[in-house]
Amino acid sequence: MRAIQWMKQRSVSLLAIVMMGVLMILPTGYEDALIYQGTERVRAKVTETDESNIYNNGLIQSGEQDCEVKILNGKFKGQTVSAVNMLSGSLESDKIFQEGDIANVVISHKDGEILSVTMSDHYRIDKEIILALIFVVLLIAFAGKNGLRAIYSFVITVLTIWKILVPAYLGGLNPLWVGIGITTFLTVVIIWLVYGFDRRTLAASGGSMLGVLVTCVMGIIFTDQFQIHGTVMDYSETLLYAGFQNLNLTQIFMSSIFIGASGAMMDLSVDITSAVHEVVQKKPEIGWKEAVGSGMNVGRAAMGTMTTTLLLAYSGGYIALLMVFMAQGTPIDQIFNYKYVSSEILDTIVGSMGLVTVAPFTALVSGILLTRKSKKENRK
Repeated sequence: MRAIQWMKQRSVSLLAIVMMGVLMILPTGYEDALIYQGTERVRAKVTETDESNIYNNGLIQSGEQDCEVKILNGKFKGQTVSAVNMLSGSLESDKIFQEGDIANVVISHKDGEILSVTMSDHYRIDKEIILALIFVVLLIAFAGKNGLRAIYSFVITVLTIWKILVPAYLGGLNPLWVGIGITTFLTVVIIWLVYGFDRRTLAASGGSMLGVLVTCVMGIIFTDQFQIHGTVMDYSETLLYAGFQNLNLTQIFMSSIFIGASGAMMDLSVDITSAVHEVVQKKPEIGWKEAVGSGMNVGRAAMGTMTTTLLLAYSGGYIALLMVFMAQGTPIDQIFNYKYVSSEILDTIVGSMGLVTVAPFTALVSGILLTRKSKKENRK
């Protein structure tokens, strides 16, 4: 019996590791994109800079910065070459390098000879790895086995989005069906990593996905009613200019609504399922209606903070824009009417509507499933 229990506990982690391995080796189909043929992206150390060709106009800088760099990896490792850092006059995208900086550079070459070297950006991967390691250590230190499983779910989510969702969208597949499929997969996998092979996994997944479906339907209806086009998303026009005119950006925007809200829905469904399970464990003779009522009470308490969580998550990146509106004295009714503001309102309210429906759905599903399990165990 102990051996079976041990296998059940270990099988979840083993399957998660296998899943991560498969996703890591899965090709996206865009590894050899035409834009990068004949080029090499490497790290380089800046040994000297020349700012004589930079033109300053207040906050704006234009022109180009000339740099001498020593290539640190790749086929041209060890060579010292001249590189150009083009400035477009945008504070958001421009960067200035200093002597001693480690940078990413793009080398254009042909027949083993360097044609040109362009400065790309500061190298940050080493700092990102350190930050990720601190996060992993803290998570495992405070949450133990559950923290490790949280890391598995985090990695699987990132790989699924990068390896499956993004290539599927670029390939022109229907964004709504792909989005629903990926969200279902991630919901089941993430909740399974929390509960393992248990009825709670089915209950929480069912309640969460019913909320996602409501969000999907409401998102489709109100995106059309708001007359929102998918180009409201950042960098969407860049995709069109890069040769992907066939993409249905509006449907991609619609799918982003329920994908973005699905994490909060999973959180709420797990909270309610755990609460119902705890009640059933303490009171095995409880009826499903009473169990559902307990789940709803937990859901009501959590919904207030969850909807605010979505509001803060979506509005946090728009603080500068709100400051611009206030500084210009823009009337509040005009602010709400702008397309990009309306799209955020749509995101927040439709996502919150999904959260509101997740509570009763999860309470109902978990109440029925978990009380049935308890009754069967009592008969035995």
